[in-house]
Amino acid sequence: MAVELDHGGLMDRVYRHQRHVYDATRRYYLLGRDPMIAGLRPPANGSVLEIGCGTGRNLVKAARRYEQANFHGIDISQEMLATAGKSVAAAGLEKRIRLARADASRFDPVKVFGRETFDRIFISYAVSMIPGWQAVMREAVAHLAPGGELHIVDFGDQRELPGWFRAALYTWLGWYHVTPRNDLFEVSAGIAGSHGATVEERRLYRGFAWISVIRRAA
Repeated sequence: MAVELDHGGLMDRVYRHQRHVYDATRRYYLLGRDPMIAGLRPPANGSVLEIGCGTGRNLVKAARRYEQANFHGIDISQEMLATAGKSVAAAGLEKRIRLARADASRFDPVKVFGRETFDRIFISYAVSMIPGWQAVMREAVAHLAPGGELHIVDFGDQRELPGWFRAALYTWLGWYHVTPRNDLFEVSAGIAGSHGATVEERRLYRGFAWISVIRRAA
């Protein structure tokens, strides 16, 4: 519990003021979010969960795209959830998007949302900020319905980009407690294997962004 509170407090301090300009500034480098959303394709009347929903930008965009699905979002930062709540209300989507404060590494969906599984779960640029990100991924896969999918988009290894660019980016990200997970694909493959699931890897923009998809059997 102390770890949860410490990390939640850190995120509140980081985003207490940034949350007001987050979407306007992050759109220039949080690349791959929209391609990830386009790949969700939840079933009709399906359930979708975003882990680390932040300002609610992705939830609103996904809910508008998939009008027959219901959406849920959790975040450890109360500050971000306050902004997300305003975004959802402004979009008129309160009936289709539910928000809650929770630690994704020990998330109880029945207690929080009254359901055990989801058809789709996605994590957008959050595994690079979560200390126990591998545990969060394992927990997410455990809460997928049969045929469900976990979609993750985050920073890649920048391998095809100039070395100076990668060094500058990593230094800048460190100021905001962001650590790209260069073993994301390997971890995804290991988790998928332990659940009899399949995994898809996508490298975008010369390795700037990665998308990992874990699909459980129907």
